[in-house]
Amino acid sequence: MPTYNKLVRDKIPQIIEATGKKYKTERLNDDDYIKYLKHKGYEELDEYCAAQSNEEAVEELADLLEVIHALANYHGFSMEEVEKVRKEKTDKRGGFQEKILLIEVKDGKQDES
Repeated sequence: MPTYNKLVRDKIPQIIEATGKKYKTERLNDDDYIKYLKHKGYEELDEYCAAQSNEEAVEELADLLEVIHALANYHGFSMEEVEKVRKEKTDKRGGFQEKILLIEVKDGKQDES
């Protein structure tokens, strides 16, 4: 039997069972849950980065968004609250639509050589 030791979506055990396979799960405590949830975020981000098509990308973005929903919930925030903070930051600092790559910042008091 393959060993996974990874956080899975809530309906995965029923999906496995429907195929006639056996499985073993455990319920995580809060400390382990947040640890595995953070790991899942990295996993989903890696899968997004490896996506070869727009269709694969949107699937992985949806998975990443599900992790973000769970993280927000864990920290006691709704997605509306997260979106409000996101919007405030965008209003104050901008978004990423302009594709700006910051190369260097020099102190204005230094002489240029």
